[in-house]
Amino acid sequence: MSCTTQHVIAAMRSAVNSVSEHRDELVELDRAIGDGDHGENMERGFLAVRNQLEITVPESPAATLKSVATSLISSVGGASGPLFGTAFLRASTAVGDAETLDGPTVAAALRAALDGVVARGKAEREDKTMVDALAPAAEAAEAASATAGSAPAAVLRAAAEAAETGARTTVSLIAKKGRASYLGDRSAGHLDPGARSVVLLLNAFADVTGAE
Repeated sequence: MSCTTQHVIAAMRSAVNSVSEHRDELVELDRAIGDGDHGENMERGFLAVRNQLEITVPESPAATLKSVATSLISSVGGASGPLFGTAFLRASTAVGDAETLDGPTVAAALRAALDGVVARGKAEREDKTMVDALAPAAEAAEAASATAGSAPAAVLRAAAEAAETGARTTVSLIAKKGRASYLGDRSAGHLDPGARSVVLLLNAFADVTGAE
């Protein structure tokens, strides 16, 4: 099954709900190694996403992703808005004028999102950032999309599972980027909130596309 514009919109609305449900968890994760505002920022950003989707219904998958990017960039301060906004904006560009998304297109969108985040944040794997979840997710998506008949739901599920594994690796890492890096060795022992947010979003997307 391909992924239509309505599927993408539904996935974004599911992401809004997931971020709100896990707001307090993200706050606590960020409070341990950051300034504690990640949960609030993500919720504010995705509520802006929902509001914008109610005002103007996008007519394509790319337009939906671009709308999400614009809402996040314009409503979320700090690092989260620009980084997650860039991810969705690059994904929008990768999708292009496709009316429906197949497995390879979803994988290409995730790779573009990763490249955008790396370019914007200058982070690499094992820096204890969202890249530690997004990079394995992009790789798993590409592997899954290479499988004959692989559907978007299967690609997103593989990506979400890889992101979960990648996010868990951040617990033992010492942060090299952002406010957490100020803690040095004391940043170890905590899950990176940005990586956790990547997992939440990919699980929401996979659940929606796999529901039909």
